Amino acid sequence: MKGIITNINKAFENRIRLGVMSVLMVNDWVDFSRLKELLEVTDGNLASHISALEKEEYIQVRKAFIGKKPNTSYAISKAGRKAFQEHINALENLIKARKQ
Repeated sequence: MKGIITNINKAFENRIRLGVMSVLMVNDWVDFSRLKELLEVTDGNLASHISALEKEEYIQVRKAFIGKKPNTSYAISKAGRKAFQEHINALENLIKARKQ
C-alpha cells in the first residue's frame, strides 16, 4: 500500500490544471477563451495554470491572428498525454485499492 500514490502527478493536483488537461485530451486545439468559458475561471488564473503546464511541456501553444485579433490555442503534447494518462491510471488504481 506504500507506493499507491507514487504515480499521481503533482502537476495535475489543481482542479484548473486537471480541467485543462481533460479538455485537451478530447479536443485537438482549444483557444484560450473557450477554455476560460468551460472552466469558469478568470484570465489571470487560467494563464498561470497554462503557464505551469507549458513549463512541464505537457501542452503546445499556437499563436495566430483571426483578422486583426490575436488568438492563442492549446493542444496536449505527446508527453502531456502520456503523463495525464498515467495520472488517471494511478487515480483508478487508488480507487480500486480502497475498495478492497
